[in-house]
Amino acid sequence: MNLEQAAEFEIQVGEPWMWGAFVLFVLVALAVDILLLERKGSKAVSFREALNWSILWVALSFVFNGLLFLYLWDKYSAPEYTSQFGADFGWYVAWEKSLEFLAGYLIEKSLAVDNIFVFLMIFTFFATPPEFQRRALIYGIIGAIVLRAVMILVGVWLIQHFHWILYVFGAFLVYTGYKMWAHADDEPDLESNPVLKFMRGRMKMTREYAGEKFFVLRDGVRYATPMFVVLTMIGVIDVVFAVDSIPAIFAITLDPFIVLTSNIFAILGLRAMYFLLANMKDRFHLLNYGLAVILVFIGCKMLLLDIYKIPIYVSLSVVISVLAISMFLSLKIPPRSSSQSESP
Repeated sequence: MNLEQAAEFEIQVGEPWMWGAFVLFVLVALAVDILLLERKGSKAVSFREALNWSILWVALSFVFNGLLFLYLWDKYSAPEYTSQFGADFGWYVAWEKSLEFLAGYLIEKSLAVDNIFVFLMIFTFFATPPEFQRRALIYGIIGAIVLRAVMILVGVWLIQHFHWILYVFGAFLVYTGYKMWAHADDEPDLESNPVLKFMRGRMKMTREYAGEKFFVLRDGVRYATPMFVVLTMIGVIDVVFAVDSIPAIFAITLDPFIVLTSNIFAILGLRAMYFLLANMKDRFHLLNYGLAVILVFIGCKMLLLDIYKIPIYVSLSVVISVLAISMFLSLKIPPRSSSQSESP
């Protein structure tokens, strides 16, 4: 049996010790983040600090992928595999899984940028002081990790039992990409958000912040602070973006370990990336168009899964190219609002 025949098999690389080690890593990373948060107290994150942490998280992601590559290369180069699939089988598996991780990571990271700009809109709408944004983000990240882990496991179970759901995911991604393109320049209206309306109709709220507290007591009555509302809105946004992004990565790979690790690594650096990009929204004003193209491409890839399997290196090339072009054009073409304001 050669590599072309081996490619027909769906190899899942996650082993119990790998799952355990990754969960331990995530818990340690979150603990360190929370401890640093407590030590700094209510202080705004500087651009330099955000840059350093962003570089660290990206570096850790690539280190993880490199270690995964070396482990898989060594494991699948053993005689029991090479005798059946050929001498290059170890390299093939390691290369394919590493590209799957990288493609999934880039897709989740790029979608997270759009997520960040929505966070910025929420903080601006509720006039959240920069020094209070750190805690809301870390709690939001913890919630996103738990939510995505559950949704990924449910998604894997559904795909294993109902193959046709891949077509539903594909059609949904194409529709989502179309909607993102059509409304790329629209600003969401938080004032009419149904979640915010629901909370205002059923909870007593203060207009001012009480430090980082979520609730305060006044004359024996519990009031929710804007901090609680901000955290709730961030949680809702996490759900919305997870519904968009998780089906996208299933078009790249059905390996639960690759799906989960690429997702979580993209999320872990979200807090640092927010403070890095918070003032750069206008610089990447065309990014939504690029993300729309990527979602449509991934949706089509999923719809064609049983007709033609687009190679992972092609998917990765498309994702990188579209992101690079949209970011380059964002720097070259001024935002529509600014071009209009400069015209006589």
